[in-house]
Amino acid sequence: MTLHTVQGRRPAVCIMVLGTTSGAGKSWLTTALCRHYSNLGLKVAPFKAQNMSNNARVVEGIDGAWGEIGSAQYFQALAARAVPEVRMNPLLLKPEADTHSQVVLLGQVSEPLTALPWRGRSAVVWPQIAAALDALRAENDVVVIEGAGSPAETNLHASDIVNMRVARHAHARCLLVTDIDRGGAFAHLYGTWALLPEDERALIHGFVLNKFRGDASLLAPAPQHLQERTGVPTVATIPMQWHHGLPEEDGVFDMTPTLGTGVSSLPPEGALAARGGPSPLNRPHTTPGAVHTTVAVVAYPRISNLDEFQPLKNVPGVRLQWVRSPADVAGLRPSDWIVLPGSKATAADLAWLRAQGLDQSIAAHAGQGGAVLGVCGGLQMLGEALIDPDGIDGNGPGLGLLPLVTVFEPAKTVRRTSAAFGQLTGTWAPLSGVRAQGYEIHHGQTAQHPAMAAKGDVARGVMPGIAWQNPAGNVLGVYLHGLFEDAAVLHALFGAQAPTLDAVFDGLADGVARHFDPGVLDALIA
Repeated sequence: MTLHTVQGRRPAVCIMVLGTTSGAGKSWLTTALCRHYSNLGLKVAPFKAQNMSNNARVVEGIDGAWGEIGSAQYFQALAARAVPEVRMNPLLLKPEADTHSQVVLLGQVSEPLTALPWRGRSAVVWPQIAAALDALRAENDVVVIEGAGSPAETNLHASDIVNMRVARHAHARCLLVTDIDRGGAFAHLYGTWALLPEDERALIHGFVLNKFRGDASLLAPAPQHLQERTGVPTVATIPMQWHHGLPEEDGVFDMTPTLGTGVSSLPPEGALAARGGPSPLNRPHTTPGAVHTTVAVVAYPRISNLDEFQPLKNVPGVRLQWVRSPADVAGLRPSDWIVLPGSKATAADLAWLRAQGLDQSIAAHAGQGGAVLGVCGGLQMLGEALIDPDGIDGNGPGLGLLPLVTVFEPAKTVRRTSAAFGQLTGTWAPLSGVRAQGYEIHHGQTAQHPAMAAKGDVARGVMPGIAWQNPAGNVLGVYLHGLFEDAAVLHALFGAQAPTLDAVFDGLADGVARHFDPGVLDALIA
């Protein structure tokens, strides 16, 4: 795969989903539209010029190399029945601190771009973003483009490479979506439209009210008044959907209806520790039926790839719980799990975990025979030490639950992986012999701690170079992301399976077809 375009093909029609705010529903709606137009027999591709997320997937890169894109574009590609690849999200920013992100261009980490100031970066990357979009337009019938945040952030407009600059370049027919459940939806829509230059307002073809609860007749006369002021019709009112089945792109997603609409941003690092009690994040999502397993996922500040736990929300008898304090894990049974997920800043998140006192809670749970799973950065935390000779992540002692040591290297491992588990014991014995499909994204290289091996303390390698288990059998660390998206793994561990992604995508497409005004979706591609 290269950036060359197909000669002689009519460029794709571009539909763009903009939002009045982050969390308005852009990713969700883009995914639904990808499947809707694919169901019409059209060749469809998603696109997002720049994404900021630590949820990333490994996909086809340039000239045969593996690369990274945001998880949202990965799922949008699957919804479009397209092969996910790096042109669909040419620029990915992976936050490593509040004021610093690792920059991934066309799937590969770029140290020069990472070092550039935010505004200075746009002029450098725009030609490659435009080339990626033009190539997708040349190869498809429809490209569904997702914006970022709001297009009306006037402080960012001059250096914009993800919203209206993309819309103008692609002559996109734009939908502006707002979260009506937050309140102020009509003011958000009007204010966003009013702050755009006149030529960009002309690209807005419809307003979308998302996450609506109540009697739709009570909305009148607001949509009519809004159209009189802007000339833009409100073309869809989409109901709140609590269990649509699509992983959230960012934040910890709390499915408890009393908490609101969905995305719960992680609070400041010290907030929960100062509060002393259980955090609001620990309200669990429970599937129907008697609960047999609580899966407590530690939500540290730089958590990454948390979307891979979405399938657990759909397994009967499993309760998924996000935790950030010792009080959150109090009362766990040995049969319950504590999961240390991926991290974009392993050493910093490990220091945070210790500051909360969660290290003691995890050790106590493991000491009672409780199940502990570490994934990628979580695996690295479970070992004895983190060693960072090149300043990649940070040095520090590990939790000491596996006799392993991790050395961070400048070269980043990015690949899709298929491998079979060897013989496991204890909690994880059902995985023995199971072939799992997933992906790896990590700077660390992990191996047995030599001094501990000399004393007879040896981790059991259960997937060469990828997974290790403690002798007692209750602690498992793996580099493989995506375990719970693998049907064979879910069946082995729980004797159950989650709904297929195709079923989820078709449900989304059916929803937008019902809730858009008749003829609107066809008119957008006419």
